[in-house]
This record gives sequence, structure tokens and C-alpha cells, in this order.
Amino acid sequence: MLIHDGYINLDIRIPVVTIGTFDGVHSGHRIILDKLIRKAKEINGESVVITLNPHPRRFLSAEEQSLTFLTSMEEKKYLLEQCGVDHLVIIRFDLGFSRKEACEFIEEVLVKNIRTKHLIVGFNHRFGKGGQGDFQTIRKCAEKFDLSVEMIDEYRNGSGIVSSTAIRDALLDGDLEKANNMLGYSYFMNGTIIGGRKLGRALGYPTANIKPDSSDKLIPKDGVYAVEIIIGNEKYSAVMSIGLNPTVNKDSDNRTIEANIFNFKRDIYGETIRVVFRFRLRDEMTFGTLDDLVKQIEVDKNNALKLLS
Repeated sequence: MLIHDGYINLDIRIPVVTIGTFDGVHSGHRIILDKLIRKAKEINGESVVITLNPHPRRFLSAEEQSLTFLTSMEEKKYLLEQCGVDHLVIIRFDLGFSRKEACEFIEEVLVKNIRTKHLIVGFNHRFGKGGQGDFQTIRKCAEKFDLSVEMIDEYRNGSGIVSSTAIRDALLDGDLEKANNMLGYSYFMNGTIIGGRKLGRALGYPTANIKPDSSDKLIPKDGVYAVEIIIGNEKYSAVMSIGLNPTVNKDSDNRTIEANIFNFKRDIYGETIRVVFRFRLRDEMTFGTLDDLVKQIEVDKNNALKLLS
């Protein structure tokens, strides 16, 4: 997949284009992407995804500082490449760009610079100033430039209408199974191993403390998870704890993310890893004694081994 920073004078063969933030690149998005790729092959063209960075809600939401997202830009690049997209065009979103009318966007970006031949949009997609560019507006503007447009209907599965918002809500509610079902894959997070207090080591269960690579990455609800840790080309089973560790940190409000990686002794401080959330085991608990905590850690480890085997 070729990645373009900006949209000026791109050299793409018969571009078939879709536009969106694609947060999560979930199963609903993949319906659009599959159609995009098939259409490009049908006309001997190339598939193009246009996305915006930073996320428009950073500018348009009054609560921008508290916003979290399913995927960082690097994670989004990885997922789109896995889908088989030919080109990713990243447009910098700022106040000036947010003021472009829908027809202005179509003419300047899609027609004059990318030379789009066919445009595919989701059922609820809007673009242009104030989100005024709904499908009818897009189609009417596109007709002026002999640009064909089609809309993909909403996608439902057993969990209901699939959307990035619904997936975020499921993760924050602790319903990892529902979130993964809507995503079409297991939720994951890229991060870096950092130093910690080494309390797990003292209890006989050393943990790796993890800092997410993106400050606005959505972290699932506090609790204990069975996860897979990917380091380089190797994959390891692990138990991950997210929360305040109330048994050993009674007065702390510092939320931590730490994993006990099974059968692993290598020093990996500073290394980049990927955490894949496979199963949620339980809520965070407070134990009366450290012995009770150690017993529960062993139970969690055994449960995770069974689920991940």
C-alpha cells in the first residue's frame, strides 16, 4: 500500500475512491473496502482510501481533550494494508479545510487532483462544511464532473448495527466479545514497555508495564484480560491487568496497564509490542491479603491458558 501525505497531483491509475475516518477499520468498513477493491479490479484501476488527520472531532467537538479512538494512525495503516488497499491518502484536517463546501471538496480534491473515476461512500457518510454533504448532495455535485457515485447500506451482524461508536461503547462497558464480533478481529493496542514498581516480581509474577503508543487510544474497561503479546515475529500468551491495582496501591489514582507474559524471561524494556485482547476474565478486585491476590493471579493464569490454547 502506498501512503500519500496530501492530495496534490497524485499519479494513480483510474482511481476508485472512498472517504472516511475508518476508526477501527471494523467489519462494516470492510464491506465498503471489499467493494472498493473489487470495483477497482473490474475497471483495471486502483483502490484509494482518503482519511483525515487529526480526526475531525478534534476540531469540531467541545470535549476534544477526552476523545479516544479505536485506532491510531499507525494501526489504521496496518489494518488498511491488510485489507489490500492500494493507496492511502492522508489529508491534514484543520480549520481551513473544515470550511470547504462538499462540492468544493469534490472538485478540488477528488476531480482535479486525484482524478477520481468512481466514488463509494457509506450510508451515513457526510463531508464538507458542517457535514452538509450527504449522499444526495454528493451525487448531485459529482454529476457535474461525470463522476459516478454509489452508497453502501448499513451493515448489521448479531450484535446490531456495526459502528465505531458501538464498538467504543462495548469496550468501555467491558463487553470485549461484542466489540471483537463487530470489529471482525480481536481488538489490539500497540505500546512500549516501560519501567514499573516491580511489585509483580516480588509476588512471583513479574509483569511488563505498557504505555500505549497513542495518547488517545481507547483502553478497555478496567479488569483482567487474557491477551496475546506480539514481540517482533513472536507471539506469547499473557494475562493483562488494567486499572488501579487497589490491593497494593490503596491510595493511588494512577491507572496502569501491565501483563504477566507466560514462560518469558527476556528483558524487553523500551521495546515496542502489540497487545491483542482475546478474552475478558473478570473485573478488577480488591483483596484482603497479598496471599489472596496471589491465589487469584494463579486462577487467572490457568483460565487464560485454557482460553488461549
